[in-house]
Amino acid sequence: MTDVVTAGVLVIGDEILSGRTKDKNIGFIAEYLTNIGIDLKEVRVVADEEADIIAALNALRQRYDYIFTTGGIGPTHDDITADSVAKAFGVGISHHPDVVERFRKRFQDSELNEARLRMARIPDGASLVESATIMAPGFWIGNVIVMAGVPSIMQAMMDIVAPKLRSGVRMLSESVRANAREGDIGTPLREIALANPETQIGSYPFRDEDGNPNTNLVVRSRDPDKLRVAMGAVQQMLAALKR
Repeated sequence: MTDVVTAGVLVIGDEILSGRTKDKNIGFIAEYLTNIGIDLKEVRVVADEEADIIAALNALRQRYDYIFTTGGIGPTHDDITADSVAKAFGVGISHHPDVVERFRKRFQDSELNEARLRMARIPDGASLVESATIMAPGFWIGNVIVMAGVPSIMQAMMDIVAPKLRSGVRMLSESVRANAREGDIGTPLREIALANPETQIGSYPFRDEDGNPNTNLVVRSRDPDKLRVAMGAVQQMLAALKR
């Protein structure tokens, strides 16, 4: 049986839902996980509301092998991700001594205020996601990896946790330009998909360089032989359309 490892992403922040901040993390995480053999199955976006974060987190972590959260671990009053995660797991939360010590080396006493110390609060039993270049760490508890919302920091945290993740068989893919409208190939494409149940066939319409409707077809499978068979059927179908 093919070993499939799954993941969900929980994006946290009023600024995402309001449109003030454009999310740049979902696409990066999706591509990153695909490249290491983990299937991203679901993405949710929630506001900075404790009850909503807890409900979404508890739902997702029961369904998937890993949950990645982004956002809400900064120094301000609405950065409540750490507290919400602690409550979701039913554990306490406190200032992590290693993080506090790092802050003491970085900031003068007058700068080490309550707001900055909020970023040192870590749920009990969690492991830090940190490096020399990351001032405020993320953390990992159970199957939940909590990361920053700032894209550059989040990406650094992904590099830190990736070697520790269990991965499955990587999804392979091939693509072909159909040179046909999506509606013209929908029926035969459906027949190919039904005949090849262990593959995923995606149809992506676009406008070509002349402004005409066109379609890219992408075939995916973890089995290279099944991928080859399905792609062969797609190419035969496209060739038949040109006759």
